[in-house]
Amino acid sequence: MNPIIDIEETAAAFIKQQGGVVTVRCSPHHGCCGGTSRIAIAETHAPDDTSAFESHFLEGVWLWVAPELARQGLRLRVEGWWKLQRLFVDGAPLRAGHQDTPTP
Repeated sequence: MNPIIDIEETAAAFIKQQGGVVTVRCSPHHGCCGGTSRIAIAETHAPDDTSAFESHFLEGVWLWVAPELARQGLRLRVEGWWKLQRLFVDGAPLRAGHQDTPTP
């Protein structure tokens, strides 16, 4: 069975510096010529509505993850330098869709 999500050491350290909580969810991104892709993103705060997420304590941080993204072979990574660092989700395929809510 795949782990819930892999969190690299540098990403875990970054999350801890930001408060120790991360949310991994899909975010709709609209193309210039129509269509919508749902891209996996990571944010260093808890979701507003926690009922739609799984909660786990991994690598010393609280992880809130959308169920459709758990156990998909994803990895949380950090890139950049100094104050320009940011989290990103690696290994996430683009998902086509026309709505902002997860599809069954």
